[in-house]
Parts: sequence; C-alpha cells; structure tokens
Amino acid sequence: MSDKYRPKNFESKWQQKWFSDMKYEAKDLLTDKPKYYLLVEFPYPSGPGMHIGHTRNYSMMDAVARLRRMKGFNVMFPMGWDAFGLPTENYAIKVKRPPQEITNENIENFRRQLKSLGISFDWSREVNTSEPSYYKWTQWIFLKLFEKGLAYKSEMPINWCPNCKVGCANEEVIDSRHERCGTLVEKRNISQWVLKITEYADRLDEDLDSVNFPDAVKALQRNWIGKKTWYDIQYKVENSEEVITVSTTRPDTQFGSTFVVLAPENEILTRLMNTMSDEKRKEIGEYIKESKRKTTEEREAWGREKSGVFTGIYCINSITGNRLPIWVADFVLTTVGTGAVVGVPAHDERDFEFAMKYTLPVIRVIEGPDGNRSEVQSIKDLYTGEGSVFNSGFLDGFSSEDARVKVGKFIEKEKIGEVTVRYHLHDWIFSRQHYWGEPIPIVHCENCGMVPVPESELPVELPKVESYEPTDTGESPLANITEWVNIKCPKCGGNAKRETDTMPNWAGSSWYYLRYCDPKNDKEFVGRNKSDYWMQVDHYEGGQEHITLHLLYSRFWHKVLYDLGYVRDIEPYYARSIHGIVLGEGGVKMSKSLGNIIGPDDLINTYGADVTRAYMMFMGPYEGNVEWSTRTIQGVRRFVSRYYDFLNSAYQNRVDNSENSVKIGVNRLVKKIEGDILEFKFNTAIASLMEFYNKFSNSKFDNKDLEKLIILSAPVFPHISEEIWCSTMGKQYSVHDQKWPVIDEKLLEEDSIEIPVQINGKVRGKVTILKQDSEEKIREIILTSNTLGTYLSGVEIKKFIYVPERIVSIIS
Repeated sequence: MSDKYRPKNFESKWQQKWFSDMKYEAKDLLTDKPKYYLLVEFPYPSGPGMHIGHTRNYSMMDAVARLRRMKGFNVMFPMGWDAFGLPTENYAIKVKRPPQEITNENIENFRRQLKSLGISFDWSREVNTSEPSYYKWTQWIFLKLFEKGLAYKSEMPINWCPNCKVGCANEEVIDSRHERCGTLVEKRNISQWVLKITEYADRLDEDLDSVNFPDAVKALQRNWIGKKTWYDIQYKVENSEEVITVSTTRPDTQFGSTFVVLAPENEILTRLMNTMSDEKRKEIGEYIKESKRKTTEEREAWGREKSGVFTGIYCINSITGNRLPIWVADFVLTTVGTGAVVGVPAHDERDFEFAMKYTLPVIRVIEGPDGNRSEVQSIKDLYTGEGSVFNSGFLDGFSSEDARVKVGKFIEKEKIGEVTVRYHLHDWIFSRQHYWGEPIPIVHCENCGMVPVPESELPVELPKVESYEPTDTGESPLANITEWVNIKCPKCGGNAKRETDTMPNWAGSSWYYLRYCDPKNDKEFVGRNKSDYWMQVDHYEGGQEHITLHLLYSRFWHKVLYDLGYVRDIEPYYARSIHGIVLGEGGVKMSKSLGNIIGPDDLINTYGADVTRAYMMFMGPYEGNVEWSTRTIQGVRRFVSRYYDFLNSAYQNRVDNSENSVKIGVNRLVKKIEGDILEFKFNTAIASLMEFYNKFSNSKFDNKDLEKLIILSAPVFPHISEEIWCSTMGKQYSVHDQKWPVIDEKLLEEDSIEIPVQINGKVRGKVTILKQDSEEKIREIILTSNTLGTYLSGVEIKKFIYVPERIVSIIS
C-alpha cells in the first residue's frame, strides 16, 4: 500500500465536518428542486453493532443518494431505529439489563459506525420507535384502527413460543418454528388483539399494479394474500339431518369425487361422533388429540405421509348423487375453506396420496394434453391442469373454466351452495405478551367495556420495572404492576384496568417512513403539507426477509390512513428493490459459532472507509448473494491507493488542454458511472473506474477534465474526493455540492463509428460501435441486433472476423 494514501489522516476529519454542518439535511417544501425520497430499512439495534449486511446495503444506497444530490435533487435519505420488539428484549434479558439502557447504548454504537463509513444520512430526521414521542403516534394510529372497527379482541388459537413466551403471528412461524429463536411453536387459546387486514385484501392485491415493484415481490405479496374463488357445496349426511358444506376451487372435477374429508376441529365432526359406536368415537377422539399436537405447517406439509380415520358415515354428493365415505384427516384445516373437502384423487396430489393409502377409488374426469383420458394409476399419471371435462353428466364437453361457471350457477340456482372469494391472508394477530413494546392504549372498564385512552393522554408510557421477563401464564409482565394497571375509566370514572398486552415489533415500522417527513411534530403524526411534498417514497430498498410481511403491514396501515384522509397516496412506496446477502468465505452463512462474522469497525480500522465501501459495492451484483473474500478486499485496497495517488499526480501534472482521447474517456466514464449507480450496478461502476485507471493513469488532464473525474468519483469514494477537491486542489468545500457533469453526447458520437457486417460473403447491414469496443462487445451488439440478429438466430458461427474500424465478417 502506498505511503501517500493514509485514510486515517483525513476520513474522520471530513466526517466530522459533514455531520456537524448537517451537510445532508433535506429541505422541506423546496420548490426549486425535484424531491427524491430514498428509504432504507432501519435496523434493529438489538446487538453490539452493525453486521456486514448493513455495511454493504447502506454503502450502496449512499452512492445513489450522493449522485442524486449532485444531479440536482432534494434528497431525503433518513435513518432511525426499529428499537421495540423481541430482538432487543431477548438481548437485554440475556445480558440482564433494562432494554431502555441496552437500546440507547446500541443506538449510539450503530450511529457511530454509520458515521465512520461516511454514510450521508440526514440525522436531523432520526427516529426511534421506543421513544414516547414516537410511539405516542403509533398508539394514535392504533386508536384510529379501533375507531374504524379494524381492531378487535378475540379468543383464538394462536402460535405460542414456549421459549420467548409470546404469541406469534402465522407470518412469524417458519417450518413450525418461531422465526426469532427457532423454537418449535405450540397451539394455545389466548385472548388476542387482531387487526382486520382482510378487509383490505382486494386492494392490497389490486393496487400492486400501480407500483414499480419487481415481479417477484408482487408475486410474493399476491401469493400471501392468496385470493381464490371457492365453491361451497352442501352434501347431506345419510340417515341424519346434518349437512356437510365442502369447499373446493375445482368444482369442474365433481364427478371424479370419491370421498369427503373433515378437519379434526370441524364442529360437525363433534355432532357426528354422537351417532358413532364407542369404539369408533374413541378412535377418532385419539386422532383429534394427536392432530392438535401438530403445527399447521406439519399438517399442510407436502410429501408428508397422510393419515386419517374413516368415520363409518356416508354423505351424498348433491351434484352427482354418488354416495361418498366421510373421513377425518389432519391435512384439512378449519382455517382453509370450510374445513371440509371433497376428495378427487385423479386430479389432486394430496387426495391421490390419501386414496392410495386407504384404497379409495380414483376416477379421471379431465382430459390431459392431446385428449389424454388414460387411467390414473400412479403419481406420474396424475393430471392437475385444465382441460375438457368428460364422464361428468351435464358438464361433458365443457372446458374446465366453463364447467366451473356452470357448476357455480347450478348450485346457486338449486340452493345447494354458493360461490365465494376467500384469501390465504388472515387477520393480523397484533398482541404480544411481553414487556418491550408499545402499550396498547385501551382501558377495560367493568361498566363500559373496552374504552380507548383519550388522545390528550397519549402516550401511554411503559413503566420502569425491575423484572420484565415474559411469563408462562399468557399475560404480559405488565399485568403484575398493579399501580400501573389499575386506573379509573376515562369514560365513567369507575374502576378499570389498562390493557397489558403490547404491540408487535411490526407496529413502529408500519409507518416510520411517514414520520421521517416530519419527525419533530408534536401536534400530529405528520403534517399533511410535508407528507404531500415527500410522499410517495421514490425508492424503498431492503432485504428479502421483509418483502412479504412488513411490506404488507405497512401498505395496510397506509391505506387505512388514506381512507381516513390523513395521507394523499393509496400506496406508500413507488419502487422497491431487494439486495442479496453477504456470505462468509466458502459460501457459508456468517455466524458466531463459525467465527466468521465481520463487522465494519475492523474493516474501517484496517482498510479505511472508502476501501470498505468500494469493496462492498464490488463484491458482486446488487441483487445476488455475495461471498466475502479477504484476498479481493486487499486487491481493492491496492486499487484505491493507486487511484488516490493517480488523482493527486494528475493535479500536480495538469496541462492546459487534455488530449481528445482523454476527454472522450472522461465523458464515457461520467455516463457509465451515472448509469451504473442509478441502475444499481455498483460492481460494474467500480470495475469501470479500474478500467479507466488502467488505460489513463499515465495521461495528462486539464483542470476541467480533472474536476469531472473528482466529481464522478465522489459517490463511490466520498472521502478521497473531498480530500483532493478541498486539500489538494484548494477548491471550495464541498465536492458533494457540485453539479454532476453534463454528458457531452456529441463527444461520444465522435467516438462512435458505423461499420458494415458481412455474413457468408454478403453485406447484410451496418452496426454502430465505439472505437474502443472489444471484439466480444461487437459480437454481442450484432447478435442482439433486431435486423442482423435474425440472420444468425440458431446458426453456429464458425468464424467471427473483426477488422478494426472497418468491417465484420461472419462465416456460419
């Protein structure tokens, strides 16, 4: 490493000046610049400091923010802390200290690390979800949900984590385990606060068409919402007054039905058991108990061996007239459809597996491709697609789609069923039985029932307590603080108790993007003039883990606020992107047990902030998973050192006029860096700087081209660029206030030429290239050409000959 490049000599100097000057403070209601709101997911300050993922994500987005500012945008690039919730509480319990103290210490450390990287966050807008001045408005939004009838309390079976001693939303359970700690969850009946997100299901689905999200993100959102048309059909139970309502999404296959399955929790099963023999009742009772020990995920898992018990009772298919045996099986859930399904084993994989195990008939009624009507004898013969219906009475000859319509009309006309829409999305379980969260601002009065805390009394602050470990009783630790719990009803003045459940960690993050617009406002959650100015978020950047739940929840809250007239836009975020994750060397996940965790402090101390940032960007494509490499970061350090020396030397040896090739090279680099950063191609932006250095490191530059070079380097190397701009060149502070160089398209045109392309001896057209394009690049241009590419589609190229700046000859 060069003796000249000593980042410790100047990086902290510029950081102190940038952040003391509030250099990156966005200006509210500015009219002479377009606004640009760049939002990154704020971190959980739940551990001793940032991890390498934070370092990479924030470094990449900082390059975007800096470039946007130089291009004349009024950029809001804020930062805050998602401080409530289990991650912080679990860490605080582990180290046996109050979560308030731990949170504040961690925030101080996170903030220091971010500033040591030179990330240009607007610290004047910093928010902390655990501060009363912030959660006052989280509670206020909850009261608006309550007033609108979107928040209610219900006794319901929930996922219970015995380790964290807390209820978990379905979305927080992955592979039967609590996503936070990995413990297998159990089922418990607990009185819970629930939010009616299902009332917004259609809008959450349909409004995705109005935003610029990747198709994969839209698909994940829509799959979670899971909107489907269901057909509920009534089957009469033999020798009984009971009627089973089966639910199906494929009524076109009704004539292939051979059995019915009830969920173990289905209420009709309890009534049917009264008509069974003692032996059968005992058998089914034991099966029901066994089913309750299993999680929803275990019961629904594909490929799991099916189990069930025949009830000994039959029902009549009201469409076909066929007699069907009634079974009970745990792969059917009361939370899906009606909790009763009709088995069509020829056209459903789970039904087929169940039929094979219990030797039930398999009847095919849908043609496969090319009119295939062969019997389904094994799983490979199974056909689950669409086709022409046969062996199906009045449905014969109809397509699957038309048959569904016909069945829907039939069941409604005959009053034996209805067509309805259901969703995979369930109402959002909002209660948590732990201490470190926003108190729910509701009072329980013996006379008045549930009473909202008056807005003038918000926030309802968390009391300071010595013991805040969650209990196994199903109650929050707050329930033990009688002086806090016992109050007078704000409505009648009688004896009352505070709600002791707290909100989930999703609450504060469901609206933080709005608070950034007006963080100091103590009169309202956000001033309408400021939210109208800054919203929508122009670009929301984050990780894969938050593109389903957090995105769904925050979009839901925003739509409620829109309906109440508090915000202008129906969607909070215009665009969303997803970064990859950083793996350890060898492609393994970073973990404490493997000893391969890397934090920013050691990197900055060893390499400096600009080298660390450049390596983060150079590791690989933005959206892909990338692997840490000590060897590569050392290579980046060598390049940054040489690049710093090169810029200093270029200034010392500047000339009156750069050669034309230098002007063209600088101009091309401006265009390349701008395009790559705005398109999130950070790795190729760094590679372009390396290529430029290799080609022009011995060239002479005039002042104008050198200034352009320093300015275009600033988003990637903010400290180096500031140091050379101010200290070496003596320019007015700051390089980050300079306008981004205008691309001289005319100069680039002088660098391009048009050459003929000959294919098998005949000129088939011309192609425009840059003089410095490689043969590989020219080949790519020709093959992707709308005209020339057609001559070569599907053809093997035997020879590709490029005569520089004259002609291309291709032999196939």
